[in-house]
Amino acid sequence: MPVVEAGRRRVGLLLPSVVVLAAFAVLIGLGTWQLERKAWKEGLTETLEQRLAADPVALPPSEQWPNLSPAEDEFRRVVVYATFEPNEEALVYTTGSAFRPDVSGLGYWVFAPAKVANGAAVVLNRGFIPEGERDPSTHSVLAGRVPLVGVMRWPEPSGWFTPGADPRRNLWFVRDHLSMAAAKGWGEVAPFFVELETPSGYANLPRYGRLKVNLRNDHLQYALTWYGLAAVLLLVAGFWMRSRRRETLAN
Repeated sequence: MPVVEAGRRRVGLLLPSVVVLAAFAVLIGLGTWQLERKAWKEGLTETLEQRLAADPVALPPSEQWPNLSPAEDEFRRVVVYATFEPNEEALVYTTGSAFRPDVSGLGYWVFAPAKVANGAAVVLNRGFIPEGERDPSTHSVLAGRVPLVGVMRWPEPSGWFTPGADPRRNLWFVRDHLSMAAAKGWGEVAPFFVELETPSGYANLPRYGRLKVNLRNDHLQYALTWYGLAAVLLLVAGFWMRSRRRETLAN
């Protein structure tokens, strides 16, 4: 009977051991993933800082636009010689920006189409206007062909809880210039938009400005948390198995 009972106890320890090892592997995997995310975030931050610090270059010609990609070209500073379309704009509701520390509070990004070389169209994010300044007369555009400096950006995806666009109210909730162009009949536009850092109107609005990298990087803290939980799990499992072994020997 003692041999049979010992065998039963060993079998009884098998399932908890498997569960502990599986949980330990998951926790170690999560910690390692966070370290990988940390390295990725540091590389991304370095890349963005380099692009945003570089001197602006000429906007690529329209025949090159299909070959551009967010991975290689987003956040590149460019010079745009543009002619604004009169009385055309779309507003994007915002509560602030991770890349514009000078922008805070409720307000809107002002998007407007403009013509560049060969009649091609580019949508420009002219900047921020606070709540209560939606009247276009408070942020009229410059006339004629004007040189502007900005940063190339790609459409912003919608989240699960992002409200849908309301073209009748001229209101969007993500910076998706392609959706704006389709809804407002702007025709074919570049696959990217340009976020301006120079003035595009005669007044102080919209508020333009340079983008700054301000990406949160808490991944080391998260990794240490997961690794810490893995260590605690092993300690608790070790004490538990030790107590079970003592019970077995006592019996």
